[in-house]
Amino acid sequence: MTSIIPNLADYEVWFLTGSQTLYGDEVLAQVAAQSKDVVDLLTNSGDIPATIVWKPVLISRDGILDAMVEASANPKVIGVITWMHTFSPAKMWIAGLNALTKPLLHLHTQANRELPWGTIDFDFMNLNQAAHGDREYAYIETRLNVPRVTVVGHASSPEVSQRIGTWSRAAAGIAAAKALKVARFGDNMRFVAVTEGDKTEAEVVLGAQINTWGVNELADRVHAVDDAAIDALIAEYLDAYDVAEELLPGGERHESLRYAAAIEAGLRGFLEEGGFTAFTDTFEDLGELRQLPGLAVQRLMADGYGFGAEGDWKTAILVRLCSVMGAGLPGGASLMEDYTYHLVPGEELSLGAHMLEVSPSLSSQKARLEIHPLGIGGKEDPVRLVFTADAGPAVVVALSDMRDRFRLVMNEVDNVDLPAAMPNLPVGHAVWKARPDFTTAVAAWLQTGGAHHTAMSTQLDPQVVKDFARMSGIELLVIDANTDLEAFEQQIRWNTAYYAFGAR
Repeated sequence: MTSIIPNLADYEVWFLTGSQTLYGDEVLAQVAAQSKDVVDLLTNSGDIPATIVWKPVLISRDGILDAMVEASANPKVIGVITWMHTFSPAKMWIAGLNALTKPLLHLHTQANRELPWGTIDFDFMNLNQAAHGDREYAYIETRLNVPRVTVVGHASSPEVSQRIGTWSRAAAGIAAAKALKVARFGDNMRFVAVTEGDKTEAEVVLGAQINTWGVNELADRVHAVDDAAIDALIAEYLDAYDVAEELLPGGERHESLRYAAAIEAGLRGFLEEGGFTAFTDTFEDLGELRQLPGLAVQRLMADGYGFGAEGDWKTAILVRLCSVMGAGLPGGASLMEDYTYHLVPGEELSLGAHMLEVSPSLSSQKARLEIHPLGIGGKEDPVRLVFTADAGPAVVVALSDMRDRFRLVMNEVDNVDLPAAMPNLPVGHAVWKARPDFTTAVAAWLQTGGAHHTAMSTQLDPQVVKDFARMSGIELLVIDANTDLEAFEQQIRWNTAYYAFGAR
């Protein structure tokens, strides 16, 4: 397996400190030294996965503009942190803020944690002016309608460093979206509404490229895979999974496993050569493929590829972005679908799965590799990994096209252990309790028009998704422990009016 999940430490976040020439060289030298100290505190916290890069103190309009243009053009830079250490007249920042195309975090802090009550004098006051310097700066941010996250507190505080770490994960998601290429093998499932959408608008809003290839282009690649590549993958499967006896070398269904390996090798090669990090297929258009890709899709998702079934490119994008934003954290990201319910009063649960395509990254247990009939698509029995997602907190997120905007819907949930064995349902799956409760969560989701395909992440703090929505300008509706259905429905109405006026 070859992971395409990035190491977030390879990304940079630039730390820009604002001041002005009024205070003289001695004060500016102190500003520079103290802003470096702030960067050291944040770096040494271990809470921020990206690399924070200190930049020289900014004291002029042209210097600010140059820094913002350079940050925007540098592919390693995923975001910018700004702090007004002293008083930096905000008109100097207008051109730079207008030029910035990367996510912005406004850190409202100061060098000292405690005031030196017994020795404080006006020299100290002149040096440490962030209390009103950042207010001046925030005014121009607001006047320019600059999307940003504001973090308040001393840099030594875990709450501050953890919040910046969360923001940096969302910023990595923004960078991944702008670089994302989705390969669609075939079109959407016929007659389905929610998997449709404006692919051009998705590229405008997110930057993701979504294009289509005939499924037989993939089939040709699959059928050209040589035995050596297949043998190598079979060895991986035998080492990584509990393989059903009939699929083992010499078993009566081993040839089906070899064909599943050919699908993986051919599909992986196609994606790598084209620079694709997400893809879709559909059981209605498999062309010359003998199996619906199951095992291959599951393993590719575990390696960081996004996937959407039935042509659902929006979910493919979300799965990829969740993998990037969750990089380095325990758990994983996967295509998911609310399939059926357990409706015993007080014990309500959702059973999530798909035909085959759920990522084994959701489980820390060794998956079982099996083959079973699918009963849909008219092809040979497909090979798949069978497992239950680990118990613990998760989010399920959907992206829908509402004609005048994209809408993200997120429900915070708690995965639970499988209440009883399911010997007749051999698929990867998750079972969860929705927050705040089943009835409220499901009714709220239905009111949003949220899609039935979702990305499930067992890695992400919900705040990462909230930051991503703010950075990208996409509407977000959150269903969590505090959701009240009446207030939630009112929020939907307010949002509809807000976007009707062209807001974004």
